Amino acid sequence: MSDLSLPRRALLGATGAALARPALAAGYPDRAIRLVVPFPPGGTVDVTARPIAAAVSDLLGQPIVIDNQPGAGGNVGTQRVARAAADGYTLLFTAPNHTINPGLMPNAGFDAQKDFAPISLCAQIPEILVCHKDAPFRTFQEFVAYARAHPRELTYSSAGIGSHPHVTMELLLHRLGLDVLHVPYRGAAPAFTDLVAGRVQLKLDSYATSAAQIAAGAIRVLAIASAQRSPAAPDVPTIAEMGLPGFEGILWMGYLAPAGTPTDAVNRVARAVRDAVRSPSVAGVLSQQGVEAVGSTPEEFAVRIAKEIPQWRDVIRDANIRPE
Repeated sequence: MSDLSLPRRALLGATGAALARPALAAGYPDRAIRLVVPFPPGGTVDVTARPIAAAVSDLLGQPIVIDNQPGAGGNVGTQRVARAAADGYTLLFTAPNHTINPGLMPNAGFDAQKDFAPISLCAQIPEILVCHKDAPFRTFQEFVAYARAHPRELTYSSAGIGSHPHVTMELLLHRLGLDVLHVPYRGAAPAFTDLVAGRVQLKLDSYATSAAQIAAGAIRVLAIASAQRSPAAPDVPTIAEMGLPGFEGILWMGYLAPAGTPTDAVNRVARAVRDAVRSPSVAGVLSQQGVEAVGSTPEEFAVRIAKEIPQWRDVIRDANIRPE
């Protein structure tokens, strides 16, 4: 793991601020909680948010109303939560856009760290590197060798400029010293369709969306970008095993609150999230969607955010990524 001195300093500062916050009323929550999802209904983040929110609602004894507020790569809904009352009744369910956008769109009108209180990293989906069945390589090592010998010949697709698969792939290519052309699409579905059709050779994807085409032999899995091998595919090596220690490409999803939200409210929701996602019923639903249950502490989630913001800022600068 990289140097965590910055995240630790951030945590110490957050702890000091928390001491000055007023205690929350013992009855929290005593009314409905609004959960802003800064993406359209039906996407991966929204579909993951719903079963978790239902279980958290049961544990807290109050309704959780999901409010989809898409726009600007997640910035529209995120900004509204940053400006909401810090009373525990407006929360954000977000994803890596929260740590990518500060480097991509630094004038979004909020600070991704200072304006939010992390609650819990709820769940995650490791990315897998897949290739078309007719690609001139069958393993990760063969891909690296081919790309090195044929710069700018291979192409990879993504859901769009600045999307998580885009910046993760650029991080991978940078660390490997490879030159592979990016073909951005307006959404994950057309990016995947063109991979299956052979119009591009590579894509970072998830097992949930790739499984059928993998089984059909239309695409092949080269590696997985998780810390450990997946129980669902124990024969697929991790990218870290292939010579890039510590490399991860994780589509995570988690709860945040506006900065200044009382610590006891944050902790109560964090406990409910942990118990919800680790329950057999919710974990089972998530697993069927290819999602891994996590349920972290606020402090653990803060470390993740503090680590990723400078990482993605560097990738965006080095790859000269500009928003559309």
